[in-house]
Amino acid sequence: MSVTESKTELYNMDNMDTAEPAIEKAGSHRGAEVFERYIQPCVAELLGSALFIFVGCSSVIENVEGTGRLQPALAHGLALAIVIALFGEISGGHFNPAVSVSVFLVGGLKVILLVPYILAQMLGGMIGAGLAKAISSPEKYSNATGAAFDVVKSDAEVGAATVAEMVMTLFLTMTVCMGAVNKRTSSGMAPFCIGLTVAADILVGGAVSGACMNPARALGPAVVSGYWSYHWIYWVGPLLGALLTASFVRLLLGDKRIRVLLK
Repeated sequence: MSVTESKTELYNMDNMDTAEPAIEKAGSHRGAEVFERYIQPCVAELLGSALFIFVGCSSVIENVEGTGRLQPALAHGLALAIVIALFGEISGGHFNPAVSVSVFLVGGLKVILLVPYILAQMLGGMIGAGLAKAISSPEKYSNATGAAFDVVKSDAEVGAATVAEMVMTLFLTMTVCMGAVNKRTSSGMAPFCIGLTVAADILVGGAVSGACMNPARALGPAVVSGYWSYHWIYWVGPLLGALLTASFVRLLLGDKRIRVLLK
């Protein structure tokens, strides 16, 4: 039956007995489509962000045995790789406002989902940080400042920390955009590569800025612990990195579908 024929039959008033079930079926299909396109991805972003940030915050709070940055680096990287592998086919596996901004700017995310994604990630960050606090002893939680980013202690350190966050987020968002969005370079290894990028950034930049790269990861523990010193760095730096990534991909590195020059 052609599309025209099905529409004609659907609205044929002479055959309401067969038309009504068809209408109900079409309405059910539209409802499922809306759910899968708009609601399910936001739920995936919220749950994935909560799980990732719970593991990340807990690794920082429990890192009291002198392991340095190795434990948080492995915990963040492995957790992120896992949640991307689990939820990537539903939402794209962002779990980070900076990633969502860069993916949106290179054409990999609809504008209608950008703000809901960021809100879901922020809420997930608060839930994850709250769960980390719930399982931690008060002493460990206090010693770790609730896993909030407290590396920057003075104005003299702000410049280096902001640049570090920008460059590390550039590396992360470039890995996402080139490994998962750009068709010419996309790879099934993207979740693993993204997790490794986060781990590498933490090992390299943890002493400079804390290696956040993720405003939702910064916001969650800041809200739960009440520690807000120099919090703006973890929004400005990552978002600048995301903008730089989008510029490189759109102007120079993207395939013909993404690139705006010399198509």
